[in-house]
Amino acid sequence: MFPRENDSEVTEFILVGLTNNPTLQTLLFIMFFLIYLIALVGNLGMILLILLDSRLHTPMYFFLSSLSLADFGYSSAVTPKVMAGLLTGDNIISCNHCATQFFFFAACAIAESNLLVAMAYDRYAAVCKPLHYTTTMTLNVCTALSIGSYAIAFLDASIHTGNIFRLSFCRSNVIDHFFCDAPSLLPLSCSDRYITELVIYLIVSFNTVFSLMVILTSYILVFATILRMRSSEGRQKAFSTCASHLTAVSILYGIITFMYLQPSSSHSMGTDKIASVFYAIVIPMLNPLIYSLRNKEVKNAFLKVQDEILDNFHLFSFDGDVTHWEYK
Repeated sequence: MFPRENDSEVTEFILVGLTNNPTLQTLLFIMFFLIYLIALVGNLGMILLILLDSRLHTPMYFFLSSLSLADFGYSSAVTPKVMAGLLTGDNIISCNHCATQFFFFAACAIAESNLLVAMAYDRYAAVCKPLHYTTTMTLNVCTALSIGSYAIAFLDASIHTGNIFRLSFCRSNVIDHFFCDAPSLLPLSCSDRYITELVIYLIVSFNTVFSLMVILTSYILVFATILRMRSSEGRQKAFSTCASHLTAVSILYGIITFMYLQPSSSHSMGTDKIASVFYAIVIPMLNPLIYSLRNKEVKNAFLKVQDEILDNFHLFSFDGDVTHWEYK
């Protein structure tokens, strides 16, 4: 456990959750279960698909597999506990479990933000410097950018977690939220939290502004290059490869700005909960859908893998209620 200012404090928290209505809890459990299932299948399936199909062994899909891993991570850090609370009514979480949940959620969310920056640079290199693309975005460069994204994320998450959980939580142990997040934890502290809030604000502001500057600069150069293209087919293809990434960027940074870059006095837990549902539970499901539904290469790869599976496994007999499968 993190060192704190005194020992007269809570050792566990109670998560208020989203609702106390049993009917709504059942509906929310079903909805979150389906969303989590889609997120798991979508993200892990995307990683597996990219590994299996050699046509997807390119920098863009390398980063997409890293992005899917981050989505899987921060979805799994939050959603299972939320579903367990809705199903059993057990909303108690220990302080150490709370810190662990916050750490992994923050680390994976920051990693996703960093990877979106790396993907923007990749799109810039592909569109603006096509002749040098293969020498610019080598496997070593892509690996360094991906590992660097996660390393920075885990460092930032460590700073945030240590900064928050060094405080004394002795006012209350009731968290007015459905998971452990900074805006809901800080009001429970009886310590002076000015420095803690300042550190969070500065780090999140710097990361967000820096990331957005890199992404915007990349896309200004990309769009300038696209507009100079003479071929309408080339312009359409370039826009198509950027559309999914821009959609993911808009969704993620819109929610980050709303959640973290406003004074704590202007936070409303009702609106924060709604935003957090979208941010922590829905977005990990959306990203694989955004990148697969709008991408012909991913759809073709999926159909190819599906055909190979059907070719290798076939139904050869049916006897009553028993279906027999044979491997060729």
